[in-house]
Amino acid sequence: MNWLSPERLWLLLGVAALAVAYVLAQRRRGRYAVRFTNLRLLDRVAPQRPAWRRHVPAGLFLVMLVLLVVGLARPQAETQVPREQATVLVAVDVSRSMLASDVAPDRLTAAKDAAREFVAGLPEQFNVGLIGFAGSAVVLVPPSTDQAAMDAGIGRLTERSVGQPGTAIGDAIATSLDQIRSASGDAEDEVPPARVVVLSDGANTAGQSPEDAARLASQLGVPVDTIAFGTSDGVIDAGNGGTYGAQQPVPVDGQTLETVAGATGGQYYQAGNAEELREAYSDIGSLVGYEIELQDVSARFTGAGLVLAVLAALASLLWFARLP
Repeated sequence: MNWLSPERLWLLLGVAALAVAYVLAQRRRGRYAVRFTNLRLLDRVAPQRPAWRRHVPAGLFLVMLVLLVVGLARPQAETQVPREQATVLVAVDVSRSMLASDVAPDRLTAAKDAAREFVAGLPEQFNVGLIGFAGSAVVLVPPSTDQAAMDAGIGRLTERSVGQPGTAIGDAIATSLDQIRSASGDAEDEVPPARVVVLSDGANTAGQSPEDAARLASQLGVPVDTIAFGTSDGVIDAGNGGTYGAQQPVPVDGQTLETVAGATGGQYYQAGNAEELREAYSDIGSLVGYEIELQDVSARFTGAGLVLAVLAALASLLWFARLP
């Protein structure tokens, strides 16, 4: 926690001094009671008082003072604040391996359904774009606030939407960054708040190096969140002249995606089913839709202190018929 006026915390020494003085006063009162040797008379003139309740008002009063001093020091805490504007590029792998049915009904269909939910949950004022990639990357929807266009673009995500075979993660990131800079007026050094979300099931096998693309994203201050989608049991039809009915294993490989996320300040997720994918997108949505700001939270401590002041007064009136 940060403090705008930390020097005021020295006032807590005064509160500590009051607490010590209270303890000493209680001990002194006990000594006086022991000196009064006629216990029967003492019981009549000074009947036994509640042992613990008599300390409650004083305890509440001291805690109240602590809270008021803390509030006076103007503490600051990290708070999630909704973003007013941002650009988000969603890049989805459409290579043949995404046809594996280890995630029902298949990886690509589940990815499309989750992407629709993710986009629908973003603030309406955000610019959102869509990239499909296999052996190369294709802009299916340029960044805009048109969610209907995004929904239609997600529907066009098929194995045939990108002609070349392979998995070009680096191209997908670089193309997303180009779209972000275009949406922000071709800014070269700094861009408005933006984020890239890449979903794939494999390592990079085509196009430019993901490390180079990640380095550019880091320079622009654009985090790249990555999702490795699928399981180790994924298979697809061999095809391409292979044996009829033969199966080709396509286990998920998230090493490249994890490296990219770490290099750009993004988050890396592993999703082995549709529910885990929705959870990953939900977590990314909270990162995209909000930013962390330091806000003055002194009112919380001041308000709590006033509540304790009222409780201390009520306890004293109820049990002792006087204010503390």
